[in-house]
Formats: sequence, C-alpha cells, structure tokens
Amino acid sequence: MSGLLVAGTTSDAGKSLVTAGICRWLARRGVRVAPFKAQNMSNNSMVCADGSEIGRAQWVQARAAGVEPEAAMNPVLLKPGSDRRSHVVALGKPFGTLEAGEYATGRAGLAEIAFGAFEDLSARFDVVVCEGAGSPAEINLRGGDYVNMGLARRFGLPVLVVGDIDRGGVLAAMFGTLALLSAEDQALVAGWVVNKFRGDVGLLRPGLDSLEKITGRPVLGVLPWLDRVWIDSEDALAVAGWRRETPGGGLGVAVVRFPRASNATDVDALAAEPGVTVTLTADPDVVTAADVVVLPGSRATVADLAWLRERGLDTAVAARAAAGRPVLGICGGYQMLTESIVDEVESGAGEVAGLGLLPGRVTFAAEKVLARPAGTWRGHPVDAYEIHHGSVTATTPAESFLDGRRAGAVWGTMWHGAFENDAFRRAWLAEAAVQAGTTWAPAPDAPGFADLREEMLDKLADAVDEHLDTAVLRTLLERGAPPDLPFVPPGAP
Repeated sequence: MSGLLVAGTTSDAGKSLVTAGICRWLARRGVRVAPFKAQNMSNNSMVCADGSEIGRAQWVQARAAGVEPEAAMNPVLLKPGSDRRSHVVALGKPFGTLEAGEYATGRAGLAEIAFGAFEDLSARFDVVVCEGAGSPAEINLRGGDYVNMGLARRFGLPVLVVGDIDRGGVLAAMFGTLALLSAEDQALVAGWVVNKFRGDVGLLRPGLDSLEKITGRPVLGVLPWLDRVWIDSEDALAVAGWRRETPGGGLGVAVVRFPRASNATDVDALAAEPGVTVTLTADPDVVTAADVVVLPGSRATVADLAWLRERGLDTAVAARAAAGRPVLGICGGYQMLTESIVDEVESGAGEVAGLGLLPGRVTFAAEKVLARPAGTWRGHPVDAYEIHHGSVTATTPAESFLDGRRAGAVWGTMWHGAFENDAFRRAWLAEAAVQAGTTWAPAPDAPGFADLREEMLDKLADAVDEHLDTAVLRTLLERGAPPDLPFVPPGAP
C-alpha cells in the first residue's frame, strides 16, 4: 500500500490543485493512481457514471489520474444547508444530516466508512493521493478527525503541507501548523510545499532555509502562480473563476451570489469563453446592467429565494424579463423562476410563491435525483448531470429548453454541466447576446472547455515536475515519512 496526504495551512491553500497535479504527474509515469478525500465539505459536487455523488474536486482529480471517478474517492460529502446543518452524502448516496454541535463527536460511523473506502482503493491502485480538509492544526476537532492527521495516523501516510504564499505569512503558518500537532502527528509531517509564488525565488530562499532548519523538514519546492487553473473550484465561497475577467469585453454575465450557492462550476465554462466577462454579485444595479444574468444552483432554494427578495434582486430580475433581456436559472435558480415551490423536505416551509417568470410548479421529494441525462438543443448534443430534491412540473405549455422551459428571454433547466458542451454553450450565448442587444459572437477557433481542463491539469503536472523535488516525493511514496523527524515544541497538549 502506497499513499500520501496533501494537507494545507488553511482552506483554499491549493490542496485540491496540488493533489490533481501529483495525480497527473504519476499517471504520466504509468502509475495507477487514485485520488481520495475522506470528507469533503462543499456544495460543488458531481454525479459519477454509476449514479453516485462526490465532490467536484475529486471528480477532477480522477480525471487527472486518468481513471473513472467513483464514490470511494470521496466517501463522505457534507453539503451545508445552513450555518449549523449539513446534509451528509456517504458513498455517493444521501445519509442524513449533521448538526454543528455533532461535528466533533458524531462522526465515528462516517470515519469507518471513510477508512473502508481508503482500504478499498489501496487494494486496487498502486498509489492513493489523499487531500486533507481545512488545516490539520484544527486541534479542537482532532479527537474526531479522519480526514487530516487522523487518516494519516490510521494508515501511516506521509504528509506534505501546502501553504499559499499569496496570502502572506506562509512561513509562520507552516511552523505554527507543525508546532500545534502532537508528537505522534508531527512524526508524519514530512515536508513543505509553497504555493502561488510570484517573483524571484532567490528572495524567498533565506526564509525557506530557516523553515527547514527550525522544523527539520525539507521544502520540496515552490510552485509558481499559475494562470488559468481556476476551473472546477471546490469551494463555492472562493469562486475564483467567477471573479475572473476575460480580456476583450463583449458580453457581461452577472451571477447572483446566493448564500448557499451549489455547483458553482456551471459558470466556469461561460467565464472561459473569449470575450465573456463573468461577475459575481448581490447588487441589484449590477443585475440590471448586465447583458446576461444567471441564477445558479442552491442548496437551500427557499431560503435563498427569500434572500433574493430581501435585497430587491427579485425586482431587478423581473424588470429584465419584462424588457426581454436574458435571465438563466439553473437547478435551484430555475426553481425560483417558477410560479410556486412546495417544500416540506429541504426547508419545511410548505408552499412558497416563486418569481412567476416561468410556468411550472416545484415539489420537493425526500428522495434525491442523481442522474446523467443527455439531450439536444437546436441540434447540438448536450451531456449533463442532475442533483436535486425539487422537481418542476409544467403548468402551462411553453417552449422546451433542455429538460426545462423558456419564456421570452427567461430560460430554466435542472441540468448542471450543460454549458461544458462547447457547441451548445456557444449557440445559447449567441442567442442570449442577441436578446441582450450586444454584438458579441463566439470565436469558432477558441479551445473547447474540456481541452482547457486538460491544459490546466497538464500545467499542474508540469509545475510538479519542474518545481518540486520529485526524487523526495517518490521516496515518500515508497518508504513513508522518515523515522527520525524531530519534534517541534510545544505540540498539542
């Protein structure tokens, strides 16, 4: 059994992308490698070919490894429905809820599910590259941890700690991470990786030398800031891709920032299109001014609809519809655009009025729909995926749009991932641009979205190959953490 845990000094330090880069780097060398994250907290998820649901990051990492994504790669997925409650997906299927007060103590059963999944992958692959969650130094949660040092201790995994130097304070964060761990946990922390560096590495070298001296652990390398590696962001709160502006202008897309937005990656493909600028917003004036507005998915549809109304965004969306300016709703966003929502499952709110811009009535059911649908629109093939409890029933005839409806300039579909289909995306954007009164047109020679993802994964693997000490990395995979790593006080009590 061979494995490695990629941990981080913080959330969004780059663990997901570094893990993906190592997976692609190993796969290039003929190693049969699988990604793994024992527990993921994210509303960005994906449906695998077998109908199981996993975190989007692990799906992308499996693509990097060149293997079929499966439930064992992310055995526990927590999908926040509020600040104090998460919906649990275990081995790809709904598993109940987890309250905030149960987070540190109520996860023993989930831990065993995760450990079993890791053992399963280890029996079938040469290497399992694991991604941690948050920081391993969250010592308030250490007792029930099974995704960071709890996983590493269970299986004797060497640990690399990634730090984001772009945030500042990375050397202190690395030292502090180690110094807060118990001696037993410290014994597995085998090295450091600095991420997102801009400038002359020579200026950083004295600090790296000091870090190595005081911790007794090597810095395996400094990864540079990499452009165009924001696709498939795991964290809906980070939404790095949504904020990215594509040079050239032409078509402005405003994405409403719901508090519980889910499957944020739906708009990545729009942001990657030349001449399209995507802006994340909660400002009615921005919604009014944009060429196209997107209401994305939501893990709390009724609550996010109330939030929309509280901020006057409903008025801005309705005015756009009345003026014939395009509005697109995806999954929860589509549900909000309908006439009414009956929800006794997710929110328990009963019947709630929708925005009334598309014909339809939404009913929530206890059983979650997980599917990989396919269809066409205007002759263009579309592959997608579905993750939802609420389903829309038509109330009056209307033009179909994928599985949903279109009324004038208002469009709705339950399908996630549809805009990753290049021909469909460009045809729909071209029609939306006409509705918006702009002259933007798609560039026929632009790279496809799947090609951009592959380019991103190759770029990550190239960075691993060029900037990390891969000889040390191979040794860690083959032999584990060195037996003589020093203890750094004070350590956890």
